[in-house]
Amino acid sequence: MHYRIRRWRGPLVVGLILGAWLGVPATTGLTEVRGADQPNFLIIMADDCTFSDLPAYGGRNAKIPNLDSLAAESLVFDRAYLCSAMCQPCRAELFSGQYPMRNGCAWNHSASRPTTRSLPHYLRPLGYRVGLAGKVHVKPRKAFPFESVDGYDANCVRNPTKPHEIAKVREFMLRDPSQPFCLVVALVEPHVPWVMGDPSLYRPEELELPPHIADTPRTREDFARYLAEITYMDGQVGELLETLEVTGLANNTVVLFTSEQGSQFPGCKWTNWDTGVHTALMVRWPGRIQPGRTEALVQYADIAPTLLEIAGGQVEGQPFDGASFRGVLEGKTSEHRQFVYGMHNNFPEGPPFPIRSISDGRYHYIRNLAPERIYIEKHVMGLRGEGTLNNPYWGTWVWHATEDPRTYGLVQRFLRRPAEELYDLQEDPAEMNNRMGDPTMAEIGRRLREELDAWMASQGDPGIEQDTPESHAAANRLQHRFIPPAEMPPAESRR
Repeated sequence: MHYRIRRWRGPLVVGLILGAWLGVPATTGLTEVRGADQPNFLIIMADDCTFSDLPAYGGRNAKIPNLDSLAAESLVFDRAYLCSAMCQPCRAELFSGQYPMRNGCAWNHSASRPTTRSLPHYLRPLGYRVGLAGKVHVKPRKAFPFESVDGYDANCVRNPTKPHEIAKVREFMLRDPSQPFCLVVALVEPHVPWVMGDPSLYRPEELELPPHIADTPRTREDFARYLAEITYMDGQVGELLETLEVTGLANNTVVLFTSEQGSQFPGCKWTNWDTGVHTALMVRWPGRIQPGRTEALVQYADIAPTLLEIAGGQVEGQPFDGASFRGVLEGKTSEHRQFVYGMHNNFPEGPPFPIRSISDGRYHYIRNLAPERIYIEKHVMGLRGEGTLNNPYWGTWVWHATEDPRTYGLVQRFLRRPAEELYDLQEDPAEMNNRMGDPTMAEIGRRLREELDAWMASQGDPGIEQDTPESHAAANRLQHRFIPPAEMPPAESRR
């Protein structure tokens, strides 16, 4: 396994140099590899990176040699989803194994219930050290008691991002070779502002813009900057993977890479379209997970129970909404769940605009609970406090819409949402053709509509009443107006 981040040739030289520096024996690896009964876990998260912009998922622009190598060594999930395309709710889902309504974080910039349990609660009793480096964006600490690991910027909107230093991460990994670790490295790229990396790698006029992005000169310039941040992020991924190699930890570490929700372009983050809730997921475990691709349907809520089962813990009886997909990783089954679910409460990112959705992997049903309203997302469309545009490209979309029907359609698609949307992701992956009124899709729409109703009921989700300033304020106070049922439905009904 070779990554471009390497400065020397061969792991032996690197092992000798780092070994002398850290005061350990000079060997090709810095630690003795433990038995495979309890592997380490390294979860690498990008921030606001649309899955389909990565070459492993069909992206035609991004230069990411390290992630390309990781994909070749991993089981790549083609149908991995998160429930809410916002930073805080999706991270709370991943760490807790619970959907937003269940753990309480159903809004951005809110909080989970203090009774929520997460990876540290599940893995520490099994002997794991559980740490988090970089962006945290979950609270309260009682619910997410990760050990803080330094070295990576925790502020996703800093301009520029602080230089990262991998020494603290390496120190955490090597602290006690007899004790397994679970480490989340939550990177802050390619979250806006797009100021990191080298945009000269990408000539705006040569880019192949995806179908959901309007083609204006300013959009091409900003898309180039976004791609530069993806390349910068890829370098950080390569450095982390190289650290596993030179420390001798690679073979006994399960590496998960995920791209989080979609980017801060219209139709991605803060939406329930596929470019919002669909995420990249690559899982590598040398000698244990066969590289390849799978169409098994999985969701962020499934990751915590999966890691717990691999670590040797008891999954049955735990308060998870998700279920372990260890069988998929080991090649024992090609299927996991029947449906994935999505929700969006728009406040405080804009005026309330509640959305719910469900997909079986091919067909995607979206319900806009207040279709009479105009959808507004202030970060994409609005002004900062000092009066400067947050994303200047949006104004060029509006201007260009007067002369280009395609751009007009994209602006209209973003602002005005019908009550129901239904897409065939196989025939229309960009979701440009709403099939809700198609009689040949009536039975599919009915089935997904009923399944979504059942899921909302199981979560105690009142729908439109949830997306209000009062509900968001209550979440910030850790006092939730709508408490899900005390008794969770059977695991099978939640899948």
